[in-house]
Amino acid sequence: MNTTPLPQLPPLSMDQHINYATHTSWGISDPVRFHQLMEEARSLVTGGYYLGDNLFTWLRNNSAFEDAAFTQSLNNNALNASDQAIAWRRYILACAACHAVHLDGDFVECGVYLGTGVKTIIDYFGQSEFKPTFWGYDTFDYHPTAGHGFSEQREGLYEKVLERFASYPQVKMVKGFLPDAFELGCPERVAYLHIDLNNAPGEIATLDHLWDKLVPGAIVVLDDYEWAGIYREQKRQEDLWFQARGYRVFPLPTGQGIVLKR
Repeated sequence: MNTTPLPQLPPLSMDQHINYATHTSWGISDPVRFHQLMEEARSLVTGGYYLGDNLFTWLRNNSAFEDAAFTQSLNNNALNASDQAIAWRRYILACAACHAVHLDGDFVECGVYLGTGVKTIIDYFGQSEFKPTFWGYDTFDYHPTAGHGFSEQREGLYEKVLERFASYPQVKMVKGFLPDAFELGCPERVAYLHIDLNNAPGEIATLDHLWDKLVPGAIVVLDDYEWAGIYREQKRQEDLWFQARGYRVFPLPTGQGIVLKR
């Protein structure tokens, strides 16, 4: 069993309301009008609101921002506005890591892009205090799915990400197309699996390859599961895949889905 200590939560102020808002969301036809309306909506709700990443909610604790270690890691590692907008998603990953770190298995992220998710989690635990091996898989220099490419996905990205983790001996970055890249290196036991490949065939192939390696109690986070539109095919195929094995995905309002391995 891994012995990584959990980050300590600070004392809780019982009269505190934390509000958080960004201007980064997607699928908006008239951004100017939308943000005007959301400014008005925020003035009408009880404190504790979160606005960003296509999520508007209020009268919430916003626990991510009461966790000082997480907030520091989030801010230190954010490279763009999207990293700030998906703070709630990243806190789901951090809390999943707090569960998985006690299991006898490695961490795996499929679809690391710039590596910010991986680095945020490790730094949340204090970098050198994070004991499990963390595997990261990506094509890096290109995106294999049409319409899903990101601005940094071009030649040289892999080297930039490796440099970012030069002082992280627990991180193994593997470049290649999944599932083929698993032949270049793959853990035998997995405690934490985060899949963010933006396409159904790749995610199903990843589950096919890694599912039997997941230890009892391992956690799977599907980044796109509860997103509609072009991501709905991922939900359809993943529902069928897990249904066949007697599982149901927990849908989250962040757009993610979670499964716990029995």
